[in-house]
Amino acid sequence: MRHIRLLAATGTAVTALALSACSGNGTGTKDEGASEAVSPTTSATAHKTPSSAPTATTPADAGRTNGTPVTRTHGSGTAKGGSGTTGGGSSIVLCNGANTRVTAQPVNRPLNHMLLTATNTGRKTCELTYYPIVRFDEMQWAPQADEETQPQAVTTLKPGESGYAMVRLSAADGSGEGGTTARKLTLMFQGTTPRSDGGATATPALPAKGFYYDSSLTVTYWQQSLDTIASW
Repeated sequence: MRHIRLLAATGTAVTALALSACSGNGTGTKDEGASEAVSPTTSATAHKTPSSAPTATTPADAGRTNGTPVTRTHGSGTAKGGSGTTGGGSSIVLCNGANTRVTAQPVNRPLNHMLLTATNTGRKTCELTYYPIVRFDEMQWAPQADEETQPQAVTTLKPGESGYAMVRLSAADGSGEGGTTARKLTLMFQGTTPRSDGGATATPALPAKGFYYDSSLTVTYWQQSLDTIASW
């Protein structure tokens, strides 16, 4: 398995990526309706059936055209117009809003948490790199990632498979600041290097009451198995 060096989601670079990726006027992932609370230990198999790829917002310089998933290369290869040339390296496809269906659901335990599930709806295996960059409404900052959740290898999804990330929305002890209720979620994907643009964004539907969050908002890295972060 391929090991990668991962960095924290802090600094202006991540914030700039989050803001630029959300500045377009396109539409994101198709609204699947209000999400219901789920149990992390039972929802791992709930998203295995592939569906048609949703229409998604295209961030600037995303390296993709007309809804085609971004293709990157390892080794000395280069990527042009969203299509990688091997140049001695192996071509990979990134998971993003063009080839996945993303859901955002509250969980019963732990409290104040949200589960993100990305299901590969494409025909090729894709990679969920690093961690999701979460943006509620028009927030002007990027949440941190918990480095202790970084996996040993890149989360890789075959067609129909799902990857998972957990979001801590607010501090259980009330220590968070600037609490507010979000009505819209924009999810950004990273490329093959930390904080790089991974392609089309996704806008999964939120519950009717929205999600309350504060300054303690934190995300995990994408995981192959939900069990890894079920009690995070």
